[in-house]
Amino acid sequence: MALLKLLHLLSVVLWVGGMFFAYMVLRPVSAEVLQAPQRLQLWDKVFSCFFKYVWGAIFFMLTSGLYMLHLYGGMVNTPYFAHIMLLSGCLMVLIFVYVFFGLYPHFTRAVAGNDWSKAAGVMATIRKFIASNLLIGIATFAVVAFGRTF
Repeated sequence: MALLKLLHLLSVVLWVGGMFFAYMVLRPVSAEVLQAPQRLQLWDKVFSCFFKYVWGAIFFMLTSGLYMLHLYGGMVNTPYFAHIMLLSGCLMVLIFVYVFFGLYPHFTRAVAGNDWSKAAGVMATIRKFIASNLLIGIATFAVVAFGRTF
């Protein structure tokens, strides 16, 4: 069980920590240092790499989490914060799936075609969804941390 918890936690930390770094560090620094074409090309490469890790994190997060629920005896026997964790995790996955399949292809095509204004518009939308996922992830950490103390 300890190994499952570690795998679960590492998956969540990778995903939420990666979003925090991207949103709070890389985004403002790249906007300060790079012009729009270079900045958008950078983000295209960053997303290409990071999204592979997110898919892996989602796989390990869901499989370890669902298996731990099974080991605890199902949803009926788990504390309330596990229900919230599952719901928020599923919401985060749905948001990511929309970003990956719904927005990211438009972004990559715009960058490949040097359509900087379209790429910037799509990037602004992606950024909002990443901010939403980051907030949901942080809130989930808080619910789990405080939920365990009661």
